[in-house]
Amino acid sequence: MWGATPLEQGRWHFGLWAPAATEVALVLDGRAQPMQPGPDGRWSLETEAGPDMPYVFRVDGQDRPDPASRRQVDTVHGASLTVDPARFDWGRPWAGRPLEEAVIFELHIGSFTREGTFAAAQRRLPELAALGITALDVMPVSQFEGARGWGYDGVLNRAPHPAYGTPDEMRAFVRAAQEQGIMVLLDLVMNHFGPFGNYLPSYAPQFYTDTPTPWGDGIDFHRPEVRAFFLESALGWIEDYRLDGFRLDAVHQIRDESERHFMLELRDTLRARDRGRPIHLVCEDERNLPHLREQGFDAEWNDDWHNALHVALTGETQGYYERFADDPFGHLAHALAHGQVDEGQDIPGHGPRGAPASHLPWTAFVNSNHTHDQIGNRPNGERLLTLVGEETGRVIHAALLLMPFLPMLFMGEEEGSEAPFPFFCDPPDEDGREAVRKGRAGELGRLDYDVSRMPDPAGPRAMDLACPYPAPDAERAARWWLLTKELLALRRARIVPLLRSGDTGPGQVTRHGDKAYHVRWPFEGGEIEMLLALGAPASGAAPVDDPDFALGDPLADPFAIAVRIRS
Repeated sequence: MWGATPLEQGRWHFGLWAPAATEVALVLDGRAQPMQPGPDGRWSLETEAGPDMPYVFRVDGQDRPDPASRRQVDTVHGASLTVDPARFDWGRPWAGRPLEEAVIFELHIGSFTREGTFAAAQRRLPELAALGITALDVMPVSQFEGARGWGYDGVLNRAPHPAYGTPDEMRAFVRAAQEQGIMVLLDLVMNHFGPFGNYLPSYAPQFYTDTPTPWGDGIDFHRPEVRAFFLESALGWIEDYRLDGFRLDAVHQIRDESERHFMLELRDTLRARDRGRPIHLVCEDERNLPHLREQGFDAEWNDDWHNALHVALTGETQGYYERFADDPFGHLAHALAHGQVDEGQDIPGHGPRGAPASHLPWTAFVNSNHTHDQIGNRPNGERLLTLVGEETGRVIHAALLLMPFLPMLFMGEEEGSEAPFPFFCDPPDEDGREAVRKGRAGELGRLDYDVSRMPDPAGPRAMDLACPYPAPDAERAARWWLLTKELLALRRARIVPLLRSGDTGPGQVTRHGDKAYHVRWPFEGGEIEMLLALGAPASGAAPVDDPDFALGDPLADPFAIAVRIRS
């Protein structure tokens, strides 16, 4: 019911939900045609059209872009363009990959390369494939105001941001990744719209609720027209771009009291037919509840691992790190055994959060040593490696890639980058830019961060800093790259078969002193054994016999790891 859809024989359907409007017309290639009103504020028109034709919806005399636009002529404020995805040549069929093979690489198109485009990113794909990367998590590409941004303030949910390239250039990027054996998951935001260029409130105020999210007005997922908007958007990304799935942003803010929650309808819609490849659905959900994974969603970002690790290694306890401050090394032990830290137990001073989740397969947890969020939610965008140093960084890198949980690297991490990833955006005027500066400085200052040297979040330099390539020390980067390649080859050859065989219960963790762990993860087909020292040697531990991988000596060195894989 939303947007411009090609039919047959040169006919197109145009649809808009505008319940507050009294008159709506389609202005297609400069010619206005009245749209037909339907029930509940729906407007539609079937007419002759073709690809790449500019159009707007004239709502009570005001020209508005299509909120379901597949492509814009230019900015989020101007005309939309008709797009026919069927004209793209996908080449060979793509069968996808099973989830247990996933080694995820999170990237931001605008700062992954100096050019900041799909085409430039495409040229880097053979290098990632050679490394052992099997899945991309592409940060949001929905069009937003301006040229620069993380992508979480998109307002045209289905239109690729034009600074990155055209829809066909995005399709070519996806095709090239899949030709290299790499899955592509898109970070999709459905819980809010950005603050600039969203015209829905002017003609569809019923799209929203009175309960805001932390980032904007709350969305009324109880309404069928709203559900249809996001279901059509998600389905369009899967079908028009041959994606392998989504990372679904902050689903705890998708509030719906319907008998059948929107998330379950989304699951069923995306998997209603066999596309010849699995569709993987990964959630971000602060609640730490297993219920979505128990109902067919594949995995969730496991921030508990990162948060406990960060506190243990840095001693920082600002903001969301405070919850893990009482016993960070104890929390790490729990995460090694159970996946996540918070499983409904009471945390002193904070209360309970989450529910038990260790009955889920290890592939239901996406672990990372940092993501765009934890790096960027600091004034200067420092990576964890910058804070803890080379020796520690290599050990936790190896641990991440050799644990049974799904590992995710943030761009540059594969070669030990210390490039920052500060927050950046591009408001339309000086008032907006100043509001962002004051907002970021105030928020981070209240957490006792020093904001005196923070890059201007509304200026161009912050995004320039975020590109981690090329590394300033090529020899060091090459050593890190070879380490990552070695670890991923071991994972592919020895750990993935164990994941396929199925795990047989929680990990078995023995602590040796305050900061060292002996861990066994049992599987039907064998076992992963890890001895991990994170600040002190593993006192009283037995050595790992004939390890398949080791860095240092966990019995003698404060930071070291030894891993043996039995199958």
